[in-house]
Amino acid sequence: MGRILSAYFKAFGQLSDPKTRSVVWTSIGLSLGVFVGLYIALYIALKFTTFIAIGPLEAIFDFVAQAGVMLLTWFLFPPVVTAIGSLMLDKVVDAVEARHYPDRPVAPGLSFKEGIGPALKFMGTTVGLNLLCLPLLIIPPLFPFVYYGLNGYLLSREYFELVSMRRLTTADANAMRIRWRTPLFIAGVGFAFMLTVPILNLVAPVIATAATVHLFEAWRKRDKVDEKPSIAQKGGDVIVSTDETSPTQT
Repeated sequence: MGRILSAYFKAFGQLSDPKTRSVVWTSIGLSLGVFVGLYIALYIALKFTTFIAIGPLEAIFDFVAQAGVMLLTWFLFPPVVTAIGSLMLDKVVDAVEARHYPDRPVAPGLSFKEGIGPALKFMGTTVGLNLLCLPLLIIPPLFPFVYYGLNGYLLSREYFELVSMRRLTTADANAMRIRWRTPLFIAGVGFAFMLTVPILNLVAPVIATAATVHLFEAWRKRDKVDEKPSIAQKGGDVIVSTDETSPTQT
């Protein structure tokens, strides 16, 4: 638990970095845009669908439906924002590594083509599961367990994959995630909670990313996991590098 709290503390401190703040402002813009877009889409879908043909009853239904749209948007906001944000949070990882792990070689990373598939899959899975669990989410005693448990698992997995697969093979990343699944889940519940707190949810993806970098580095060092090789091409020569060496010209 101490390691998780330390990772969070360092993650909040990362907000003082200019590069990180730049991502924060972009993230806020995306978050607000996604929130408004979700609300408008759901509102239009309900507004132009007639469920009750009796005027007064239809007006009452519209009022209840609008409240439902706000509630549903609030439920879907965290996973959708996280999935979209994952496409730009590499900059946060780079900023954290530059500040706290300057000795690390440049990460092999993921191309946009490699990253877009998992991001879309994550968005679809998370939205789908939250919709399936919606009947349980409206039961007050079950809400915190279902909502934070479900999204804690999904968010922790998404952020860990975002960070780990920049440096590890898929097999190594999955193996590490399974080994550290309990503390990772605990950290993920914190991510999910931040995403439901107004104002804080606007910077939550950045905080979650930075915290995951610190957890990943601590666990990777303890497990002594080697990085995946990277291929750098310069001047016609191909150089294969690993965790121990940086790409050099031959």
